[in-house]
Amino acid sequence: MKDDWLRPATLADASRAQREIADACDTRDRIGAVDLIAGADTSMKWRDSKGPIHAAIAPLGWPDRAVQPAGIATQIPPFAYVPGYLGFREAPALVAAWQTLGAKPGLLLVDGHGRAHPRRCGIATHLGVLLDVPAIGVAKSILCGRIDGELGEAPGSRAPLVDRGEVVAMALRTRTRALPIYVGTGHRVSLETAVTWVLALTEGRRLPLTTRLAHDAANAARVAWMETATRPII
Repeated sequence: MKDDWLRPATLADASRAQREIADACDTRDRIGAVDLIAGADTSMKWRDSKGPIHAAIAPLGWPDRAVQPAGIATQIPPFAYVPGYLGFREAPALVAAWQTLGAKPGLLLVDGHGRAHPRRCGIATHLGVLLDVPAIGVAKSILCGRIDGELGEAPGSRAPLVDRGEVVAMALRTRTRALPIYVGTGHRVSLETAVTWVLALTEGRRLPLTTRLAHDAANAARVAWMETATRPII
């Protein structure tokens, strides 16, 4: 793991790191046996750009779907918020949360984009390459590109998200009348396989179970930290 891939000194360094990470991303299926999967998400106080980020990696047994204790880390982000560079704010805390886990998941679903990013380095690709773990991006809105064609209303309907002539994600309807989500390769997972995994985990909800578990765990960490005001910041 190159240090400037995690904590670049300047915005120019960050741009260069994103291009290097995007080049290192593998969009083929290189997934081993999966008996533990996890969601990754962060939480922070609303509009508090300088306060800590609370990161959670929430594991789930597979295929029994047994919920495991989440890995949690709280850190002051080393990088200011700049649109398109969110990974540098969130990735350090998420890496720290990952390192608290005993058994490491064989697949990671990250709340955010993978390749559907102007420099093809959304948080799912950023984190997947940093950890060298198969990763899938699950985003709730479009960062770049447009949906090519018509997206049906039935669950399972999909249409490619295209940016500058490249398919970077799949718009996916997971629930009737719900807004689509945008599923993409993070690292070591093909787009087709990413969609298959997300559909297996949505259970009739808009977002996959892994995402919901990580969201709840990150929010719980933030609430607990705010209540005690004594939790050390790494």
